[in-house]
Amino acid sequence: MQPSILGRYYEDFEVGSIIQHEISKTIFECDNNLFSLITMNHHPLHTNIDYAAKSQFERVVVVGTLVFSLVVGLTVPDISGKAIANLGYEDIQHLAPVFVNDTIYARTKILSKKESNSKPDRGTVYVETTGYNQNGVDVLRFRRTVLVPMRT
Repeated sequence: MQPSILGRYYEDFEVGSIIQHEISKTIFECDNNLFSLITMNHHPLHTNIDYAAKSQFERVVVVGTLVFSLVVGLTVPDISGKAIANLGYEDIQHLAPVFVNDTIYARTKILSKKESNSKPDRGTVYVETTGYNQNGVDVLRFRRTVLVPMRT
């Protein structure tokens, strides 16, 4: 049995390449309810079927920060599994609503990378990740900088 590989070293990232992340997740009603409770987001659009039915979406919308957290999580095996640190997230865009029972997938483009000036055993990788649903509709996009070790 071969052990699973978690993350990549700096040298493994190729600028311009796109990583199609293998894992995905269907968002169930219990996921949305629990996340709403833990994060104190009690907006009725996320927790009240009757209220949501009268909105422009006509059904419960999944909390946006749950979608963001989930998409970040989907990328861990390929992007940040070996990370020393996530240095920053930026330009988080909610592109389309996500609904209960949607399945979320992700892909990441490697935008750039730079070796550390102060520590030769690491470098930063700058990526853009897009989350999309089972219909191929992009629902979320963000960029982040990850500090990863060199293969030494």
